[in-house]
Amino acid sequence: MSDASMLVSERRPREVGLLGSGVIGSGWAARFILNGVDVRMHGRSPGALQRVQEKLAKARRAYRRLSQAPLPSEGSLTVVNSLADAVHGVDLVQESVPERLEVKQQLFAEVSRVVGPETLICSSTSGLVPSLLQAKMGYPESLLVAHPFNPVYLVPLVELCAGQRTAPAALARAAEIYRAIGMHPLVVRKEVDGFIANRLQTAAWREALWLVHDDLATVQEIDDAVRYSFGLRGAVFGPFGTYFVGSGQKSFRSFFEKWGPGRKSSSKLEEIPEYTDAFLDKLTEQSDAQDQLENLTISEFEQNLDDGIVAVLKGLRSLNYGAGETLLRWEEGLRDRVPKLTGRSDADPAPEIPKG
Repeated sequence: MSDASMLVSERRPREVGLLGSGVIGSGWAARFILNGVDVRMHGRSPGALQRVQEKLAKARRAYRRLSQAPLPSEGSLTVVNSLADAVHGVDLVQESVPERLEVKQQLFAEVSRVVGPETLICSSTSGLVPSLLQAKMGYPESLLVAHPFNPVYLVPLVELCAGQRTAPAALARAAEIYRAIGMHPLVVRKEVDGFIANRLQTAAWREALWLVHDDLATVQEIDDAVRYSFGLRGAVFGPFGTYFVGSGQKSFRSFFEKWGPGRKSSSKLEEIPEYTDAFLDKLTEQSDAQDQLENLTISEFEQNLDDGIVAVLKGLRSLNYGAGETLLRWEEGLRDRVPKLTGRSDADPAPEIPKG
């Protein structure tokens, strides 16, 4: 085994406990399992095992299209009936329950009564700051936010945010773990509502709502405006790089001097249109019309989303740029870790997943 392979193996957790079996929880299960990590899952809602099996099938299909690197032997999945069974003895606890502060605080208090300070505890919250989540815990130094993006098994970004009492070593360990399973950990410098990506995404969403509300554009026109223009550029450079490259300026300073001072903003800032019945009717009518035009089921839509992300990632991989660099690093780790395995074909049967 190469030195790189040994490092990846050390950083990769042996077993994780997942709390929550919805879209995000099942997505985490797929990413961990397909990277050879055993998973114990506790979810209160019925059908947890079926949801994970369906998500795993989609993830396997996406990974086969994404990479020629051999995947490791899949980790196991055990669905358990109690929180204690899910978290006792694992290396990492990943929480993905509904976004209610009191629910999460109580959950983390229970977890900290079962595990010791050596167990890393991460929340998938998309907006709650970790200091609030730590409030009732016995070992607050072990908790941080690890916010992913759907589909979790494909989108590489995970935003890491420490709370006031998070130990620096916990943040460093989390970054190593997520990097070892093919993700790009982005450390948020300070606690802030919505972290980084969601703040940017929400700003665009606000403007989209206003454009529909004010009858300046339809749902279809807004989607087209993004996916045929800056949505493509953003995958390569991000907003700052995109604006600079397209400006024709020789430096960022000259760009800001030309386009910054005195430029009138057309933004609605943080004001959000009221969701009146009339506005909801408009959004629903236009969205339904778009759905009817594309005539896709939810499953077909999710498959198209996977295929689109795979295509973008493969294109960026050929340039060794942005998220493509993350994909290349993950593939190199896979090849080092399991040098004797060969890639599976679409015809290979999927292994059975036991229910615990």
